[in-house]
Amino acid sequence: MTTPSLRDGVTIWLTGLPSSGKTTIAHALAKKLGDAGFERVEVLDGDQVRPWLSPRAGYSRADRDEHILRVGRVAHLLARNGVIVLVPVVSPYRAARDEVRELHDGRFVEVFVEAPSAVCQTRDVKGLYAKAKAGEISGMTGLDDPYEPPVAPEITVRTDEQTIDESVEQVWQAFR
Repeated sequence: MTTPSLRDGVTIWLTGLPSSGKTTIAHALAKKLGDAGFERVEVLDGDQVRPWLSPRAGYSRADRDEHILRVGRVAHLLARNGVIVLVPVVSPYRAARDEVRELHDGRFVEVFVEAPSAVCQTRDVKGLYAKAKAGEISGMTGLDDPYEPPVAPEITVRTDEQTIDESVEQVWQAFR
C-alpha cells in the first residue's frame, strides 16, 4: 500500500457498524498524532457534525449519502490544506465512500473498523440497537438497514480481537 504523507494532509476515513469503535480510535489516534508533533489534526465525528452540516437530513439512503458527501467535501478541503482529518462515520454505503475517495485524489485512507454486530450490540453506547429492537427507531444500520463493508480498505482493524491501543498502533504503523 502506498500511503499518503501525514505531513501533506490526508483523510483517514474510519467506517464500520455503530459501536464498532470508530470514534474511540479516531480520538486516541488524534492524541497520538498530537503527541508525535502533528499540530494540524481534526476529528470530524459524524454525530457531532451532522447537526450543523446536515441539520435537516433524515436517515434515508439518499439523506445518508448526502451527509457522507458533505462530510467528505469538508474533509477534502482540510486535507488538501495540510490537515490530518480523522473521520469516524458509519458511512454504510460503499458507493458514497467510493465517491468521497475519488474526491480526495490520493489523500484518502479507508480504515474498516470491523466487529461483528453481536459485539457492537453489547457495546451499544448510544442505546441505538436497544431502541431498534424495541421498535422505537427504524433504519438501524446492521439490523434493518444494510452495511456494505469495504471491498479493499487500506487498513482493517478488528476491535473484537484487538484493544483500542492495538488498533490505533496498527493505523499509526501504516504511515511509518
